[in-house]
Amino acid sequence: MSNPDYVEPQAYEQHSKNETGSDGKDGDFTWDDATWILTSSFIIFTMQTGFGLLESGCVSLKNEVNIMMKNVVDIVFGGLTYWLFGFGLTYGKTYSNYFFAFGYFAVDEDLDEMGELFSKFLFQLSFATTATTIVSGAMAERCNFRAYCLFSLLNTIVYCVPAGWVWGDHGFLNHLGAIDIGGSGPVHLVGGASAFVAAWMLGPRLGRYDNGRDPLPMGSPTNALLGLFMLWWGWLAFSSGSVFGVSGHKWKFSARAAVATINASFGGGMVGLVYSYVRTKGKFDILDLISSVLGSLVSVTGGCALYKPWESIVIGAIGAALACFGIPFFDWLGVDDPVGASAVHGLAAFWGVLAIGLFAEGEKLLMPPNKITPGLLKGGGGYLLGVQLLAAVSYVLWSSVVTYILLYITNKIIKLRMEPHEELLGADLVEHGIRKSGVGVSRAISALGSHPDFDIEAAGQAIGTNPGHEMALAKYIRDRERSKRKNNGHVPENNHNNTISWMG
Repeated sequence: MSNPDYVEPQAYEQHSKNETGSDGKDGDFTWDDATWILTSSFIIFTMQTGFGLLESGCVSLKNEVNIMMKNVVDIVFGGLTYWLFGFGLTYGKTYSNYFFAFGYFAVDEDLDEMGELFSKFLFQLSFATTATTIVSGAMAERCNFRAYCLFSLLNTIVYCVPAGWVWGDHGFLNHLGAIDIGGSGPVHLVGGASAFVAAWMLGPRLGRYDNGRDPLPMGSPTNALLGLFMLWWGWLAFSSGSVFGVSGHKWKFSARAAVATINASFGGGMVGLVYSYVRTKGKFDILDLISSVLGSLVSVTGGCALYKPWESIVIGAIGAALACFGIPFFDWLGVDDPVGASAVHGLAAFWGVLAIGLFAEGEKLLMPPNKITPGLLKGGGGYLLGVQLLAAVSYVLWSSVVTYILLYITNKIIKLRMEPHEELLGADLVEHGIRKSGVGVSRAISALGSHPDFDIEAAGQAIGTNPGHEMALAKYIRDRERSKRKNNGHVPENNHNNTISWMG
């Protein structure tokens, strides 16, 4: 079926110039676009806070600092390698084929070009670190921190190559007309598939399925919900910023992307509430709601600027259902993913990539000539859906295989999984020297006191205490007892007011 809105490639430049109302086509990059992209990048960067809060809220309290530290590492190591070679493998101009590009290594540019290049680099950097952070949650509570640092350093390649397939000028998916505006495929599906492989390779946490497959208690539901709000906020920039500017007609599609994103979360949240109410027989589970909202956001991101508001609600609702049902399915398979990243960022993202092939509008004002074929439900036939299916399968295969190879190599250098006694003590204590009260650490220390690989004296004191005050109080109590003995069991009158003048 022919598309009445199709614009011949040779007419595209003149058409865009006439329609944008600006001095050039929508592809021209202006300082307004740079401001929009940089602002979006800063907001997307705050999503690391959201991921950290969410993941730390889902794990036990003796591991919450460790998971936050992994989010820091993702930025430090993942950001360094993306600057060194990640951006170049996605957008390099020195050499390229359909699968790889080279150039822009150790990103730098002269005065005339640095504004555009640095804006795009920072925006894509925020995407790259997000793809790695998705994996950290699936590896929580049993991954060696040093091994994770090495993996984070190398994991950039898992994201940057498939990102080039769809966003780079050289990419084979780009040439076929595959569409992904906000990263449902190269960010979330890649991250979700990597998370599944990582969780499978590490194996379940000790005792995870000994008493059934029900979810374990959350360490801090409040932190997890705060993380959801941070991610919700950041996702608006994630989607609307992916239009890559506000000049010409782009500001209209940025607004549309934001509406589609927020509407999708409405549909996802409703599905989560209903699912939780039925599953728990009248209660509302925190993780069910969080997973449903995030699943809806993941699924709508790829085509956010191409959907009508009602369509985004439907897409988000389906993505939420896949996330909610996917989490117990993976537990049934014995793949222990503490935060549900494999379902939320994997299954929902796979659907999100396919949804573009169903609902995408043939937007000639936004998309280049080879990407204005409408989706199946918009009269465009099955071509776009087929390309999107190829893209989704390609993302999964690449990220699964490469993640396996990277983790296999990492495990040969530094053992990937914590030792059993370390897992019982908790990563906060073992990896960071942070001891907490009331979270089972003291019991583990008592049981493992004679363990050859654990020094009980190195456990230190619980955080939140003031050793100086405790020593002073102990000295006060000793002095008071000594005074009582000297006075036949009576405390002298000058000591009844609990004076601390003796500390002088």
